[in-house]
Amino acid sequence: MAHSTARPVVRLKSTAGTGVTYVTRKNRLSDPGRLVLRKYDPVAGQHVLFREER
Repeated sequence: MAHSTARPVVRLKSTAGTGVTYVTRKNRLSDPGRLVLRKYDPVAGQHVLFREER
């Protein structure tokens, strides 16, 4: 099954500087900017902001 270009795979990197990353998909049509999510960083032991890498 082919993947759509409207939903690319993106890597989210922790803003805490721990090097932890999450991999997810985003909808490029409804969210054209960089994705920012608040997720759990196991190295920092708390929830921090994760920003999309390019």
